[in-house]
Amino acid sequence: MTLIQSAFLGLVQGVAEFLPISSSGHLALFQNFLGIQSAEEASMFFDVLLHLGTLLAVFVYYREMIWEMILEFFGWISDLAHGGTEEKEIAPARRLILLIIVGTLPLFVILPVKSVVEKLGGSTLFIGCALLLTGTLLFLSDRMGKGRKNERSATILDTVIVGFAQALATVPGLSRSGTTIAAGLLRGYNREYAVRYSFLMSIPAVLGANILSFKDALEVGIDTSMIPVYLVGVVVAAVSGYFSIRLVNLLADKGKFGAFAYYCWAVGVLAIVLTILL
Repeated sequence: MTLIQSAFLGLVQGVAEFLPISSSGHLALFQNFLGIQSAEEASMFFDVLLHLGTLLAVFVYYREMIWEMILEFFGWISDLAHGGTEEKEIAPARRLILLIIVGTLPLFVILPVKSVVEKLGGSTLFIGCALLLTGTLLFLSDRMGKGRKNERSATILDTVIVGFAQALATVPGLSRSGTTIAAGLLRGYNREYAVRYSFLMSIPAVLGANILSFKDALEVGIDTSMIPVYLVGVVVAAVSGYFSIRLVNLLADKGKFGAFAYYCWAVGVLAIVLTILL
């Protein structure tokens, strides 16, 4: 792998991971139509690093909220160790921790069929159809009324539904961010919270997936001579991911996901047409 290829894969990962256009779908289409090697094929270890790069972007962008959550988590543990707390209202950051945990649980439903879901990435026709669905979700999300729910008022049912949306979005071609944000808006989340919760909820999901992938990478072996090249991709993924998060927040606040909807429809139709012709 060259530096340019590493940077390109990092850019695709950083942009498509957060913009609601499906990173898995795009990487699969690049691989099938253009013969561009995916990060996972190039090196399982590199794939892990790229995901950690985009995870770093989340930590940097939401650093104040995450730090507050860390403090509240240890405060929570301390309260439980001393017999609980008599607070009438749970602090927002502490409640957000609980909501993230609950929203992550539906991912365990996917584990038994994980191999089946991964095989869907080999079907460009399926990916094209999934991108059409992603575009439809984004188009409808622009037209949903402005909700008021946030970490203080979101219910467990709201959170479970958004969690199942994240589990469904493990299918190639369905955008994780687009699907979870749309589900949150459908449940009455305000736009800023829908985006924030979607990205914060990705932290345990990405960490869990990468722990499993890192174990497999160690078994396959790591080419240490390629680490400097891999780091270029990681830096590109982190930087592009950070600005992608900013863009999604800006567009979601203004209800302007329409451009991404048209893009997903265009790519989806193109994928279907090319699949039929080729």
